[in-house]
Amino acid sequence: MESEDFIDANDPAAGTDRFSLENSKLLAIEVDEPVFAKVGAMVAYTGELSFTGKSSAEGGITGFLKDAATSEGTDVMQAEGSGTLYVADGAKEIQVLDLDEGETISVNGDDVLAFEDRVDYEISTIDSLAGSSTGGLTNVFLEGPGQIAITTHGDPIVLEPPVTTDPAATVAWSGTAAPSSSVNRSLSDMVGQSSGETYQLAFEGTDGFVVVQPFEERQP
Repeated sequence: MESEDFIDANDPAAGTDRFSLENSKLLAIEVDEPVFAKVGAMVAYTGELSFTGKSSAEGGITGFLKDAATSEGTDVMQAEGSGTLYVADGAKEIQVLDLDEGETISVNGDDVLAFEDRVDYEISTIDSLAGSSTGGLTNVFLEGPGQIAITTHGDPIVLEPPVTTDPAATVAWSGTAAPSSSVNRSLSDMVGQSSGETYQLAFEGTDGFVVVQPFEERQP
């Protein structure tokens, strides 16, 4: 392929949305107002942008922490100025959602890629699920209005409750679909107590949705 053809074939797409997918694994964000993105997700930018570390809803530098002992979680940075920010995360698939006023979603901390500054957010560890294979879940609760971007290993499936999921494969759920923990004894007997399938997330009722990816994220 000639270099000019290569450039033309891979030239950034012109979009009108603030969050625009260049492809399924690369997100372009038009920065005219501040935006939050996962630390390390920036692959390129144009224009005049500056970056500031954030840790939580209260600010700081250490990121979204799972707990003080492990320091696991998602570090985020605030980008501001004028330009285009390009972000990605380990070639994972990117899903862009538009949250309406008051609409909420809970996202696994490691799967948050970016969100607009006008989106309210809060970080919380779901202690009631601490017995699961993930050692508890640290989620980011996002409330609209505004655009957000989350990542998945492969193409996700979106399910409606009632449904039971593996915590290690569960990416997000809407604010109307709060889970509880459950144990499937038949799976425990079949695959052993150390398997992640021993513990599940049980989403009851008929409201909301749950995002599940075809991949189990195991903690070291």
